[in-house]
Amino acid sequence: MRAAGRIVTLVRGGLALLVVLVAATVGPGASVSDKPARGEDAVSSLTLFAGTARGLFRSRDWGNNWERVQAGLEPLGAARSVLAMGPWVYVGGDGGLFFSEDFGETWRSVYTASQVLAVLTSRYPQADPTIFLGTPQGLLKSDDGRAFRPTPLVGTPVHRLEWPGPALVAATGRGVRVSDDSAQSFRPPGAGLPAVEVRALAVSQYFASDPVLFAGASSQGVFRSADGGTTWTAAGLEGRRVNDLVWIGPSLHAATDAGIFRSQDAGSSWLPIGEGVTRQRPERLLFPLYPPSGAEAFLATDGGLFWTGDGGSRWRPSGLGGEAVLCLGTFPPPDPVRKKGR
Repeated sequence: MRAAGRIVTLVRGGLALLVVLVAATVGPGASVSDKPARGEDAVSSLTLFAGTARGLFRSRDWGNNWERVQAGLEPLGAARSVLAMGPWVYVGGDGGLFFSEDFGETWRSVYTASQVLAVLTSRYPQADPTIFLGTPQGLLKSDDGRAFRPTPLVGTPVHRLEWPGPALVAATGRGVRVSDDSAQSFRPPGAGLPAVEVRALAVSQYFASDPVLFAGASSQGVFRSADGGTTWTAAGLEGRRVNDLVWIGPSLHAATDAGIFRSQDAGSSWLPIGEGVTRQRPERLLFPLYPPSGAEAFLATDGGLFWTGDGGSRWRPSGLGGEAVLCLGTFPPPDPVRKKGR
């Protein structure tokens, strides 16, 4: 069983965030409905989003039951990135970028000119409406949340984005690029990291003073930078395609084409974990109770969603069986831990 009734911290793309979970006890479920959810039934602190090849799904009971979100999202196609900040939710996919102001009940189109692979807003979007979009053609930026313009990072897909402040870090089709001026310019590629596709990033919580980065370099494994992306060294899992990296305290977790791995020594050694996930390819990891209880996590795979209560050693199905799940998201408010860095 999964019990919730505590104040915890939530992770959004590797960033620690606070959230209050209401009292509830749930277990893994697998039912899916195309029936739209009623707004009065939505419980934001227990809501999960899963982006799939068929669109966006939502669970209002922590992964017990799932429903397809359709109203206003018909042009979305495959959902490739979900960003949830309180009642504001962004989803990017093959049909562009869509936005909800009411926890995903209703949606409107924001950008339709290209596929959206990644979306990232400022930490405080009501005060700073900046939005970055990763697309197959490069990085776009909006200063007002409506009009988007190209940045100097063009000609390569942008798969993942992190903005630990003041640096903006982008995982691209040709390595990792870092900007120190909000995407007005980008540093040259760092030495030691192959100029290959990077889909996984993990960034130090205190990047301004401890600029450590991990990146998954295509099928060449994990690389580590201790100087904000200027130089890189190999950090294990050679020959593995790394789809996601999550860094929790001393533990670095990797979702790869060969399963799930964990390192306790910054990539010097890796141990396979993931009993219960044997036939599926892991795509994304979400640790929603970090850091007070980093034991609970959700895993997106090419064959559905899985849940663990012990930090990833054992997993069990949590719905969407047979779906190719591409991204995960839930409802965090702004992160007070990082306020000084932004």
